[in-house]
Amino acid sequence: MLRIAVPNKGSLSGPAADMLHEAGYQQRRESKELRTVDPVNDVEFFYLRPRDIAIYVSSGQLDIGITGRDLLIDSGADAEEILPLGFARSTFRFASKPGTASGVEDLKGKTVATSYEGIVAAHLADNGIDAAVVHLDGAVETAIELGVAEVIADVVETGTSLRNAGLEVFGEPIMKSEAVVIRRTGADAEEPKVQQFLRRLQGVLVARTYVMMDYDCRVEQLEKAVALTPGLESPTVSPLHNEGWVAVRAMVPAKEAQRIMDDLYDIGARAILTTAIHACRL
Repeated sequence: MLRIAVPNKGSLSGPAADMLHEAGYQQRRESKELRTVDPVNDVEFFYLRPRDIAIYVSSGQLDIGITGRDLLIDSGADAEEILPLGFARSTFRFASKPGTASGVEDLKGKTVATSYEGIVAAHLADNGIDAAVVHLDGAVETAIELGVAEVIADVVETGTSLRNAGLEVFGEPIMKSEAVVIRRTGADAEEPKVQQFLRRLQGVLVARTYVMMDYDCRVEQLEKAVALTPGLESPTVSPLHNEGWVAVRAMVPAKEAQRIMDDLYDIGARAILTTAIHACRL
């Protein structure tokens, strides 16, 4: 039975459960449940603190896990990323009072407060910067106001909370994070159950990215239409009862669907429809 770690709370929890449900896996019914078994798919899920998941996976007690790239790197665990999942995206940045620093090179001799000590210490070392790193849990914006540090390093989304605290981000991003699937470093990459799990999640990612588009067009416009909707390999083209017309079906990127529909209409295509894709295998 495949043993998988899933975030039990926070911004990773809900989207991870939704993706697993879309991939056909049974999920817990109550948020207090710490473990659930999906006998149909021969999988056992363990709901753990996101920060602990990399540690459990690296121990070999669990086969794979879903966590944040930032949490994986910060943990220093002997685990590696094997599939990015496209949700819970965030950017890790330095911030300080205006005029304190403009780049990482200005942090020499300063103190940096963060909840991600491993990431920050490694980033400073990679840049040859000798600075002190103070670990704090929770909101770190107050560290500067209270004199604990001159600089903070934290996840930045809109930057509103930093601006409200009189701080501004500076320098290049330390890292960009998102939810990822991880496994123990050196684990069998071709293990069939793991590969099946990854294929299912990849199918969900594709289904969320594409829509199916169907339309009718005249034969003389088919080449122009196919150029607009090439599909993944090639579109499906079928003759219609009315001579000189064909029906075309192809997958197209969801974010471009409206533009493609406009372009198809302009070359004479009609009965243009899009439908959601709930699952797929490529």
